[in-house]
Amino acid sequence: MRLKTGDKVIVITGASKGQEGTIKKVLRNENKVIVEGVNIVKKHQKGNGQESGGILEIEAPINASNVMLIDPKTKKPTRVGVTVNEKTNKKVRVSKKSNEKFD
Repeated sequence: MRLKTGDKVIVITGASKGQEGTIKKVLRNENKVIVEGVNIVKKHQKGNGQESGGILEIEAPINASNVMLIDPKTKKPTRVGVTVNEKTNKKVRVSKKSNEKFD
């Protein structure tokens, strides 16, 4: 999975199609991500001594295949590739459309 926390993504399929947001959390074992402000569901929470109960709206996880990174140069969805930086010999994520680095 080539997604990281803090990346700007757009949802490409599903009920939240077309919405943009930043990744809050990456669930690598489940191949899912939680995107801020996208895929909102209602959760019924029972109250306890400190907090009152009620209906909360939280972001539910989305499958990672249903989101695409937004290209930093063109501001459009793009696929991601990996190249090796020649100076540091480390992997770097790059946009397939504009060859712009994400990090």
